[in-house]
Amino acid sequence: MAWALKLPLADEVIESGLVQDFDASLSGIGQELGAGAYSMSDVLALPIFKQEESSLPPDNENKILPFQYVLCAATSPAVKLHDETLTYLNQGQSYEIRMLDNRKLGELPEINGKLVKSIFRVVFHDRRLQYTEHQQLEGWRWNRPGDRILDIDIPMSVGIIDPRANPTQLNTVEFLWDPAKRTSVFIQVHCISTEFTMRKHGGEKGVPFRVQIDTFKENENGEYTEHLHSASCQIKVFKPKGADRKQKTDREKMEKRTPHEKEKYQPSYETTILTECSPWPEITYVNNSPSPGFNSSHSSFSLGEGNGSPNHQPEPPPPVTDVSLKLNNLLPTTTPQEAQQWLHRNRFSTFTRLFTNFSGADLLKLTRDDVIQICGPADGIRLFNALKGRMVRPRLTIYVCQESVQLREQQQQQQQPQKHEDGDANGTFFVYHAIYLEELTAVELTEKIAQLFSISPRQISQIYKQGPTGIHVLISDEMIQNFQEEACFILDTMKAETNDSYHIILK
Repeated sequence: MAWALKLPLADEVIESGLVQDFDASLSGIGQELGAGAYSMSDVLALPIFKQEESSLPPDNENKILPFQYVLCAATSPAVKLHDETLTYLNQGQSYEIRMLDNRKLGELPEINGKLVKSIFRVVFHDRRLQYTEHQQLEGWRWNRPGDRILDIDIPMSVGIIDPRANPTQLNTVEFLWDPAKRTSVFIQVHCISTEFTMRKHGGEKGVPFRVQIDTFKENENGEYTEHLHSASCQIKVFKPKGADRKQKTDREKMEKRTPHEKEKYQPSYETTILTECSPWPEITYVNNSPSPGFNSSHSSFSLGEGNGSPNHQPEPPPPVTDVSLKLNNLLPTTTPQEAQQWLHRNRFSTFTRLFTNFSGADLLKLTRDDVIQICGPADGIRLFNALKGRMVRPRLTIYVCQESVQLREQQQQQQQPQKHEDGDANGTFFVYHAIYLEELTAVELTEKIAQLFSISPRQISQIYKQGPTGIHVLISDEMIQNFQEEACFILDTMKAETNDSYHIILK
């Protein structure tokens, strides 16, 4: 048992020795620093910690970014201090994003006096939804045919040039702008956060989105592919006025908290500053090839300040060489190049990129639902009707035939004025011409008859309709509006007394 009693003594000795060694090491540190006391910051400054410190990421908080984007919408007050800001938006409402140039003097001189391209996206904030983004957007497209997730309010925007939106990318818009000039773009988000929730029983929390802006400069080939800056912010989209109610609810909740609890939350700011982030990975969309624009004519234009870029003018449509295309007929034998010409001629330039490899047979095989899904309801129905060659039915169709002098003499001699729709009692054959009327006016009828006889409308003085007992009734707009559909008339001409014009009589 004696040996066991010595153990605590041995431990005591060892422990005291360690304490002395530790004190000695500390005193050495104090002597090296030249002071009797020391601090942890002084210890971390020693060379032994330098290698570990160098592996830490650099501090970017004080880094001045070349551009800054400010969303003019208030941030939520119910966000904790170290979390990312959250901004509530109303569906379909226009919100301003100011594009600010933050470059120092001499920074990025290669873009001085030149335009840059910015691509706006509304994407999912949650990783789970990011992996299934394509399926989510396709489902939204089916539920909301013809609608877009993201749009630019062009009349309200200032300084943006050549705004474009690809019909296949519902959540993306792009435009050019001059960093040296004032630029503000107003965006509209048309989807709401609850449209992408898994369970929809009412009262569920909506998923957050991100508004991301990627800015590119022009390379040597005139393509906007060299990345300059990217920034994003977190948003939630509510039905109209829902964002205002949610902001008010968050503010009231914060007012009920104690001062100690309020210290854990961020204050609400009047605007949202987009924070720097990595560029969106789908860089393959960034190219200089013309993409569908907001204007149907597919031409570049500027809003507010700034001028169009000569390097971004869309190419004119290729000349029409095929005879069938000149006649606006799309045949199954039409080649893809000829199909592109047909699309340009029929005002479908917006969709030429979508149908780049489509031949005439491919386009003619598309069903009505296919075309509406691809192009949206308005342009889809128009394209489907053009593909099927459907013409607009005229409001009124009449048939006219010119009475010959020989026939008139025969009828006077034989006193047989009775006529039939396709001939008279003697077997004389009448050739009728169709006249299609849209405006149903006397002026329009005069022009159509003059065109039929290859004369000037000024040579027709008046048009009469033969009434009961052979009276001549002056044709008026109201009379034409009461013509029967597909009525048949024989045209008789009578020399006017005053000038070289003629009177036309409908019998």
